[in-house]
Amino acid sequence: MTTATTRHSDRRISPVFLGILAVTAVTGWATWTGFAEQPGVAVFLFVTAAWIVSLCLHEYAHARTALHSGDISVGSKGYLTLNPLKYTHALLSIVLPVLFVIMGGIGLPGGAVFIERGRIHGRWKHSLISAAGPLTNVLFAAICTAPFWLHALDGVPRDFQFALAFLALLQVTAALLNFLPVPGLDGYGVIEPWLSYNIKRQVEPFAPFGLLFVFALLWVPAINTEFFDVIDAILRGLGIGDFSTYCGQELYRFWQGTNEFCSVSG
Repeated sequence: MTTATTRHSDRRISPVFLGILAVTAVTGWATWTGFAEQPGVAVFLFVTAAWIVSLCLHEYAHARTALHSGDISVGSKGYLTLNPLKYTHALLSIVLPVLFVIMGGIGLPGGAVFIERGRIHGRWKHSLISAAGPLTNVLFAAICTAPFWLHALDGVPRDFQFALAFLALLQVTAALLNFLPVPGLDGYGVIEPWLSYNIKRQVEPFAPFGLLFVFALLWVPAINTEFFDVIDAILRGLGIGDFSTYCGQELYRFWQGTNEFCSVSG
């Protein structure tokens, strides 16, 4: 058992993830230096690559917590390599979240790694496994917003500030949506171990449709407005104003043309 969980090949970081990390670093540098002729292209690639990195870390957190809780199968499944191609539902975990960022500027949560819950004993362990993913988004958001709430923006180019602000918005939306106690989302996974058997049996058939239900609700104008009011309030509390997130999204959607007020690099 110990040998199976400690094989180096089970934990070796995937070249696919390293490649995504390299793209993040190079495009982050291009955004910082203004190397690209069209800053929006650099911002688009930087934010998209960084978003995929955060998705990989989100699923890795689930798998790593499950490993330490008793599910040794996550190693042989490739979940500890950070390779997004190893996820159970790559479409839900990577493709759809990226498409929603491009289309709507929202951090859509995905469902990805298959945890063998029967191997894990203890309600707290099950709750922690579910919470580990969105907590990674919270940590990512804290890192993205650190220059803002630490008042350490001197010398940081404006385009890079805008990119960080938009990336932070994605992380905050992903964390908030994931923590909703809706079947199929991590928030429900946190409370599920504490529910009665009858309640869990009644709720189980709705789990595959939980994300669709949340998405449908966000199409309701009143709910959408309230949701993003909460997101904006959180970001303002972290030192990021509406102008920065707006310009970050404008730069990201470079194909629509960038507002002239957001095209000035510091």
